[in-house]
Amino acid sequence: MEVVSPYNTKPATILQSPSPRLQLPETNLYDFLLNRSKPPCAKDYRIFVDTTTNESLSYDQCRQAAKAFASGLQRVFKWRKGDVLAFCLPNSIYIPVATLGTLRAGGIISPCNPTYTVAELAHQFRDSGARAVLTRANCAEQVWHACAKANIAVENVIVIGAESEQRPQATSWESIMEHGNGAVFDQPQINPRTNLAFLVYSSGTSGPPKGVRLSHYNMTSNLMQLYAIEQYNMTWNGSTTSGDIPAPGPQGDKILACLPFFHIFGLTMFVLSPLYIGVTTFIMERFDIDQWCSTVETEKITFAYIVPPIALLLAKHPSATKYNLGSIRMTGSGGAPLDSELVSAVYQRTGIRIKQGYGLSETSPGACHLRWQDWQRGAGSVGWLLPNMELKFCSPGLVDGDAVNPLSPGATGELYLRGPNVFLGYHNNDKATKECLRKDGWFRTGDVGHIDSNLFVHITDRVKELIKYKGFQVAPAELEASLLEHSDVADCAVIGIQDPVRRTEVPRAYIVHASKTHEEATAEDGNAIAAWLGTRLTDYKRLRGGVIFVGSIPKSPSGKILRRILKDQATRELKSKL
Repeated sequence: MEVVSPYNTKPATILQSPSPRLQLPETNLYDFLLNRSKPPCAKDYRIFVDTTTNESLSYDQCRQAAKAFASGLQRVFKWRKGDVLAFCLPNSIYIPVATLGTLRAGGIISPCNPTYTVAELAHQFRDSGARAVLTRANCAEQVWHACAKANIAVENVIVIGAESEQRPQATSWESIMEHGNGAVFDQPQINPRTNLAFLVYSSGTSGPPKGVRLSHYNMTSNLMQLYAIEQYNMTWNGSTTSGDIPAPGPQGDKILACLPFFHIFGLTMFVLSPLYIGVTTFIMERFDIDQWCSTVETEKITFAYIVPPIALLLAKHPSATKYNLGSIRMTGSGGAPLDSELVSAVYQRTGIRIKQGYGLSETSPGACHLRWQDWQRGAGSVGWLLPNMELKFCSPGLVDGDAVNPLSPGATGELYLRGPNVFLGYHNNDKATKECLRKDGWFRTGDVGHIDSNLFVHITDRVKELIKYKGFQVAPAELEASLLEHSDVADCAVIGIQDPVRRTEVPRAYIVHASKTHEEATAEDGNAIAAWLGTRLTDYKRLRGGVIFVGSIPKSPSGKILRRILKDQATRELKSKL
């Protein structure tokens, strides 16, 4: 379909957002959020509430605590601009304080998945160059071992809660705050365009996770872009809404934070955005469907960000009809594609509206979002391109960034994005950076899609081979490298297959057994290998798609695994069972 576009574009193959352009300031992220002349809400208004402990922080309390943490870092660690603080703990009210405090001190935050194994944590600690690590007492054991592997001193581990008796030299949270309260602060000079705010790790199509370098300007720009596409509908005093969507009333909006803060999606939406818009955010340590529904009913939650597996639970789980969820005005889904049928099923069963967005760690993370009033007519799409961004569709699969072939609007192609929220490159990985980030600012996403007549962007496929399990990215090469260490594995390939029950991709391994033919190898052999792999990697990387023994792995003459052949085989197998 040829799209008649109002985009003001030269050349015509470059698409710009239909939203008005924004005036984007150049300031550091701490000042942008907590050092404004006009705060977004009353200073004593609660911004963060812990649903487990009922602890809370007002806007001003968060600012004062962040200032103390920043000064404490300088006093205790002689913190310097550019030092990296890794945090490894579940969602917590402490994370906003540590994040903003580190940024004020000129540091960089590198969030880690607390379910990572020692080897996975050690890789991130080493690659990021982490100077210190923030953790919680009940998460500390794997952190000690990972720090030892990464040569991080025990005294550079900040522990929230009771200190481990085996590690008395570790630094307590209380010690940092006590040293920081009232201390003289040495203000670093931060260049918003070039100095990093975050170093987040995103799985690549080969090897271990890559560090994504996000500047202060990337983050402040994306916060403004996201709130503009939300049309300023979330407020602390409930003053705005769109279309026929009910307003929250004078009590204002309340957000439920259930997605992990170690992911850039959760970090932006639940740690940074509440401070930008001044809306109360209730923090869940981890997602649980019954607790989620109960909290919505008790606290009169009006907005939540979710992922497709949560949408599936809302469509099918008994808790979704056990509680009154009528206070929810809107939800936003991201992390993986969400089809229009599931959007409709959730609304018919619960009355909950879902609008979808699209982004990547490399776009800070937002790139496209549906507006509130478009949640139904745009279902299945990811909405409009964010303000101040450009998009073009190119012939899929081209590697040479200078040989791209832009396609006409409406054609299906690989997405290239450019804008103020596009990352600076991969950390310590020039090769990966050059493969996807051109000198003129265009970022090759590896995702395939098109734009429709309503100017909604649709994501239809992926050029890259990442498996997306419940929003988590799993690199097949990482699993293959681990599997090849098993004595019974002669060769292997990992692909993602669609699980119709979970409504998500799951990893499946095709294995050439080292001592048995594929006819001789048994299901028990496969289960044993899968269980072994499960002890070496974090939970979401498990082989939930099973193990299939084969005589050989299909490969190109150059040795590249031909995953499409395996995917086609898996599709035929699935259809034969229906």
